[in-house]
Amino acid sequence: MISLGIVCALMVGQIDLSVGSMSGFASALVGILWVNEGWPVWIAIVAAIAVGAAVGALYALLLNRLGMPSFIATLSGLLAILGLQLYVLGSSGSINLPYNTAMVDLGQLIVLPPVASYVIALLPGVVMLVLGMRTRERRRASNLSAPSLGGLIMRSVVTIVLLEVVVAYLNHGRGVPLLFALFLGLAVGMDYLLRRTQWGRSMHAVGGNHEAARRAGINVRGIYTSAFVLCSGLAALGGVLTAARLASASQQAGTGDVNLNAIAAAVIGGTSLFGGRGRAYSAVLGIIVIQSIASGLTLLNLSSSLRFMITGAVFAIAVIVDSLARQSCVSHGRA
Repeated sequence: MISLGIVCALMVGQIDLSVGSMSGFASALVGILWVNEGWPVWIAIVAAIAVGAAVGALYALLLNRLGMPSFIATLSGLLAILGLQLYVLGSSGSINLPYNTAMVDLGQLIVLPPVASYVIALLPGVVMLVLGMRTRERRRASNLSAPSLGGLIMRSVVTIVLLEVVVAYLNHGRGVPLLFALFLGLAVGMDYLLRRTQWGRSMHAVGGNHEAARRAGINVRGIYTSAFVLCSGLAALGGVLTAARLASASQQAGTGDVNLNAIAAAVIGGTSLFGGRGRAYSAVLGIIVIQSIASGLTLLNLSSSLRFMITGAVFAIAVIVDSLARQSCVSHGRA
């Protein structure tokens, strides 16, 4: 969830370094409001996400009105929000969430029925085919080049087969966690918004060249605001779900390598650090790579130090490839 928000920030050529701290503070806020103050759990969750969105709006205000670089603004936010997290948790340092509640069950126990999981795994491929067919027909009607029907069908079939294999593997164990299905559903929805809506096209345009986008009539400040609000809001949602998964909120939540892994996942998955290029699926692909490295080294009984070194190397390679691709595009444009 946090990495999905990072994709939004990187798309417009910005960065949010406080997403880890924001997720930890959101989990602490839910614990304080729900357990200590007695608020209904859903109100506590909405309040935590709203705080995250408000912080993102503040970053956008600092960028739009004062010209403060997002690197500096969010680095300051990282420290301030971490301090808030430590302050609200107090001397106890952690809050245990009640077991046998819907929130904790969502994070730990609830899985999809096998039949439902197989049906849901069909949907992305079917939607991909339907949208591709519509785009193909529109382009042909305008006498423009259109993707081949065989290619559309092949991509849809490959997507369906891969998802069905993953679902079959998970159903051999506990099943497909509802939390995992929600994440994939959010990624699909975000990808649709980025690729098929005017807002998504504006995100690409602002990230590619914000001055050209402004001259084309795009509300650049509004796009920056939406990107930061989504980034910080999704970070808060990630913190809420982390609290549900662990059934606790603590001072360690959101610290460690959470921040860097979220950024690395987006970049490794294909989102450009320079803005203008990326998809929501970048977060999914990057997380798969990072978690595969961690799981593989654990199965090989190797130290965690190797995980950090290998992940750092993969991250560096992804940035180098992105930089070379950008230089190639610039040189072709000049030619």
